[in-house]
Amino acid sequence: MSFFKEFKEDLSLAVNELAPGGEVDLNLEPVADDFDQEVAPLSGVESELEKLDGILQSYAEPERKAPAFVVPELKKPSFISNGENLASKESVNETSIITTGMILTGNLETTSSVEVRGVINGNVQCAGKLIVTGSINGNSSSNEFFADEAKIEGEIVAAGTVKVGAGSVVIGNISATSAVIAGAVKGDIDVKGPVVVDTSAVVMGNIKSRSVQINNGAVIEGFCSQCYSDIDVQGIFG
Repeated sequence: MSFFKEFKEDLSLAVNELAPGGEVDLNLEPVADDFDQEVAPLSGVESELEKLDGILQSYAEPERKAPAFVVPELKKPSFISNGENLASKESVNETSIITTGMILTGNLETTSSVEVRGVINGNVQCAGKLIVTGSINGNSSSNEFFADEAKIEGEIVAAGTVKVGAGSVVIGNISATSAVIAGAVKGDIDVKGPVVVDTSAVVMGNIKSRSVQINNGAVIEGFCSQCYSDIDVQGIFG
């Protein structure tokens, strides 16, 4: 310690000699250590952080809602026509069956064949074959028509052949390319080709055809005309 004291005194003398006009006090006051001072708490930091949280929440991503499900509009199937004769359309190799005990009220239109074992109260249009063992109360249009012990009340139109089996009753006109009648028909028969009237047939109406074959036992109340024949009848007697 004496060494430092002597060094201080010598330094003081040297400074006094160099400094003009007075002595220099080397007794410096100790500087407080900045690290010993207690740091004042940052009271404004918490409030600033709260403001920042509020700003972030205001710019938060909005809640995404699931898109509403839109039910597509159901379109009418292309094969359904509005009164159009489906016999002129291409037939689908399928058969729709109206089973025994089933009653269908309303019109039926299809590009497939139809087998009617029950009852249809309405018109039937199909591009295939129409087979009836039940009953139809309405007009029918098909590529081919076959009735077996059936009851039909309505007009029958076929692009091909019409067959009315024994035990069947048809009340209505028949129009086709060819026909075989073995049941009862009350109405006119208009066929561009041949007509066969079988033994068990009963026809109450006129028959127009290209040719007609009437088997023994058949009953016809009406007249027969082969107006579609290639023979010029008027020319023969003219």
